[in-house]
Amino acid sequence: MNPLPPSEPTLGEALVIGAGPAGLMAAQVLANGGAKVRVFDAMASVGRKFLLAGRGGLNLTHSEPLSSFASRYFDQSPVVRPWLQDFGPAEVVAWAQGLGIETFVGSSGRVFPRDMKAAPLLRAWLQLLRRGGVQFSMRHRWLGWDQKGQLVFEAPVGLQHCPAPAALVLALGGGSWARLGSDGRWVATLVERGVSVAPLRPSNCGFDVAGAAGLGWSDHFWQRYAGQPLKSVALSFVDSQGHRFERKGEFVATRSGVEGSLIYAVSALLREEIARSGSATPVLDLLPDRTLDEVSAEVARPRGSRSMASHLKGRLRLDGIKSSLLHELLERSVWHDPPRLARAIKALPVRLLATRPIDEAISSAGGVHLGEGVDVELRLRANGLVASSVFCAGEMLDWEAPTGGYLLTACLASGHWAGRNALRQWRARATVEG
Repeated sequence: MNPLPPSEPTLGEALVIGAGPAGLMAAQVLANGGAKVRVFDAMASVGRKFLLAGRGGLNLTHSEPLSSFASRYFDQSPVVRPWLQDFGPAEVVAWAQGLGIETFVGSSGRVFPRDMKAAPLLRAWLQLLRRGGVQFSMRHRWLGWDQKGQLVFEAPVGLQHCPAPAALVLALGGGSWARLGSDGRWVATLVERGVSVAPLRPSNCGFDVAGAAGLGWSDHFWQRYAGQPLKSVALSFVDSQGHRFERKGEFVATRSGVEGSLIYAVSALLREEIARSGSATPVLDLLPDRTLDEVSAEVARPRGSRSMASHLKGRLRLDGIKSSLLHELLERSVWHDPPRLARAIKALPVRLLATRPIDEAISSAGGVHLGEGVDVELRLRANGLVASSVFCAGEMLDWEAPTGGYLLTACLASGHWAGRNALRQWRARATVEG
């Protein structure tokens, strides 16, 4: 493996590669500190994934206490916590309001722009950055370093070589939504240089089910119900390591399985269990507001000439996709056994066999190892050595979080953290060379 090239800084310049939230935040911190900043990105315009994620209502952050907020990052919570203490939910709200974006707290505790849109915030942010002297070079795909230690970009006019700057922040994204720029191509470049990188994996993703006919739902089920939500259900799951999850919410049936907010919330546990054991089996409570005794009593009532499906609809208001899901997953004999049927309504196993492809996922796990791949300042490590002027931020780092504002906040926070440390490096180099 080739080591990272020596950093030969260009006086007064700092570069950011990646024009998503993490990269833009790093650029803002560097520019505010007096650095001359240029941002490179492979796409034709800035913040494409950010804009698409905000189409349904941009979830900026969450209003819960910081101690609870910081716990949402699974095993990496201790590493992420300092970023959030430096630039956490309160700072995200203040930053947005400083851009002229009014915010509000929804009933779930999530924080949104008043108009629910991402585009006005991004426009205001770019105006601020440009006023601060930040320059943008779009359609410049970073390819790594050449033998002289210069940065190499694939640009519309051909290969471009850029002298190594005083400070460099890589904010290259994860592996989901490749068409918007997060394609994970950078992984091979850094691994070749000796950087410790965990394989990119889907996070906040859907799953394929094990149906009666094999992988996926029956044609009858998906043709009728794909895209329809299962509302007011509860999902519980205990993995082989003893980790537990239980929550009430909703999710959506897809052509081959399940996706949606309740599934995303447990997706990390499900994904890892499938990797260990070949499958994961969460349990659904289709009527979480009714006790097992209540459900058992209603199922056991005489139904006369009515079918069991009609009986469940009349006595428990259980019909539509919930009723069809029971038909899809239960053996026929269960429908003639009221006690077993009642138990299935309250605890229906749904066996999952695979995650959906990473490019369909909302986000990705894996990336540059926190600790082995970067130090506490998010400074890049390679073969045990620190690349003194190269920092990493955003989703290219090995952390993950559920939806609910946690993803965007950590991207912004890591960009702020990396940008602040890169600014310190830039100032030190500028002083030496000045």
